[in-house]
Amino acid sequence: MKIAVISPSPQHLQAMAHALQERLHQVQMFEGGKTRMPTVAEQEQPDLMVVDGMCCDPADLAPVEQVTTRYPRMAVVLLCAQQTPEFLLQSMRAGVREVLASPAPLQALVDAVQRIAAKMQDSLPHRFQGQTLAFLPCKGGAGATFLATNLAWALARQHSVLLIDLNLQFGDALSYLYDGKPSSTVADVAHDIHRLDASFLSASAVKVSANLHVLAAPEDAMHAMDVEPEHVDAIVQQAASHYEFVLLDMGRVLDPLSLRVLDRAQFIVPVVLPNVPAVRNAQKLLRMFKDLGYPEARLHPVLNRVDKRHDIGLPEVRKTLGASLQWHAIPDAPQEVQAAINAGTPLAETHRNSPVVRDLAAWAEALSPQVHADNGGFLNRLFRRA
Repeated sequence: MKIAVISPSPQHLQAMAHALQERLHQVQMFEGGKTRMPTVAEQEQPDLMVVDGMCCDPADLAPVEQVTTRYPRMAVVLLCAQQTPEFLLQSMRAGVREVLASPAPLQALVDAVQRIAAKMQDSLPHRFQGQTLAFLPCKGGAGATFLATNLAWALARQHSVLLIDLNLQFGDALSYLYDGKPSSTVADVAHDIHRLDASFLSASAVKVSANLHVLAAPEDAMHAMDVEPEHVDAIVQQAASHYEFVLLDMGRVLDPLSLRVLDRAQFIVPVVLPNVPAVRNAQKLLRMFKDLGYPEARLHPVLNRVDKRHDIGLPEVRKTLGASLQWHAIPDAPQEVQAAINAGTPLAETHRNSPVVRDLAAWAEALSPQVHADNGGFLNRLFRRA
């Protein structure tokens, strides 16, 4: 939530800003008193304004009521050293959400802000929420990054897409699509998490195309240690409210950070290779997902590099791992795929007639919200056909 804090005391400003930023709110500080409210409201348009240094004279509520009348969706919290029943009553009539003591007990301030945030969330009738897909390999070299990046490219033909590289120590998803280094990474966004909003997130991502943005993994693996689960959770949540699709390229380790991501993901996409060691790993992973309580409807495993000449194909893998899951299969095209990876370009740009490109395009089409609206059974039929 975007919060503007106004106080005549620099010490009060710093203390309140720090407490709210720790809860991942975006906080702006303004030194001064209640007379700054109209200007701050007009220029910054925060979700919430916290105003310190109020006195208990109801006549001082004029600028407050001016703001609440002009910006009815903007919440206001007042901090007043002395409070009278008359002042509290007049504050409520002026549209103030809560009145707290000054200096504010920080926990009381945080609790008040959380109550207001919850009410604001409940008041949003049709909040936009993009689809979030988490890709993770069942075994090293399964091709999860290739699928995530090239499906993102296919989706971006018609939709806004953000690909987030969450293989924080060794991620290289950006190199599959773009020849260059990122100016910002996941670690940079986590470092300035208090600034997180749609504009900051978009500015931190590499613009591969008009519709496809990539938030890269840290260039320095040591910086990955600074990224906490709550940082990634906030980033993914913000991304899903801004982009139509959010694709998450993850590593193999199931740690608190990755579990936080999987809890939020709408679809979990384990990537399996058609060989015995990979299938065994997939069995373990699917068993863990079951123990974690993830419903089968969220699991959309992919069998990658399918070759009809091999002994193990989709029927055998489905029989072993679960025929009821919504499986998808991607054919094997090793030379074409490797050439595209080496060139750092999407496969569709170099081999547009490849069967891999065709199947990725069909997958992207099946994920389209318009397809779901027109025919809710198309996705199921596509996976059954594969």
